[in-house]
Amino acid sequence: MLDKSKKTGDSNFSEQEIARFDALADSWWDPEGKYKTALDFNRARLNVIKAQIENHFGQGNLPPNYSALSVIDIGSGGGLISEPLAKLGAQVTGIDASAVSVEVAKRHAQNIGVKVDYQHKLSSEVVEEGRQYDVVINAEVVEHVPDQQQLMRECASLVKPGGLLILATLNRTLKSYVVAIVGAEYVMRYLPIGTHDWKKFVKPCELKRWIGNEFTLKYQVGMRLNPLKGEWLTTSSLAVNYIQAYSKHK
Repeated sequence: MLDKSKKTGDSNFSEQEIARFDALADSWWDPEGKYKTALDFNRARLNVIKAQIENHFGQGNLPPNYSALSVIDIGSGGGLISEPLAKLGAQVTGIDASAVSVEVAKRHAQNIGVKVDYQHKLSSEVVEEGRQYDVVINAEVVEHVPDQQQLMRECASLVKPGGLLILATLNRTLKSYVVAIVGAEYVMRYLPIGTHDWKKFVKPCELKRWIGNEFTLKYQVGMRLNPLKGEWLTTSSLAVNYIQAYSKHK
C-alpha cells in the first residue's frame, strides 16, 4: 500500500489523515449527528483542560484573567476546544493542517460571534515565526502525524516560560486497541473505520521524554465512557484516552 505520509523539511503531516478529517469537518458541530459521542467526549475533556488552566494561572480561589492569556490550539479542527476558551475571554489562535477544517471553524465562530484567530498552518511555521503562548494545547493530534517527536518538540518550544502545555492522546495498550479500535470503530461505529492506527498511539512516558526536561508534569488523568449512561468520566487509569498537563520552568 502506498504510504501517503510526508515529512519533507518542515512538512510534518499526512495527506491521508487530512483528507479523512476534511470529510468529518462538517459533522463536528452537530450535537445530534453521527459523531455525538465524540462531541460528548470533547465536552468532558474540555472540563479537564479548563480546570488545569485555572489551577495554573488562577490566584488562590479566584479564576484567572482569561483575557490576559494567549492560547494556541494545535490541530484545532472545527474549533471544539478553541471556541469555548475564546468565549471565556482568552486570546485564542487555532491552527490546523486541513484548510477545510479551518474554514468550518471560522464560519461557526463568526455565526455565533466568537473571536478566534484560525489559521491554516503547521506548528513548525509558528515556531519559525518565533511566537510563544501562555497555554499550548495539542489534543488528539500526535497519533496522526508521521514524526511524533518533532511535533512534541515544536509544542514545547511554543510555551512561554512559566506557561502550560496540555496534551491529550491515546495510550498504546491492549485495552486501547480493544476499546478505541475494535469497539469505537468496528462495533459501536462512534468513529469511521480507519480513524486511528494503534501503532501510532503514544505512551505517557514517551510524551514526557519527547517534550524534554524544561517541563514538570503537573497532572494526568484518563477518560472513560460509561456505556450505560453514555457519559464520559475521568479515571485514574491512563490505559486508553488520557490528558497530561505540564508546566514550563521559568
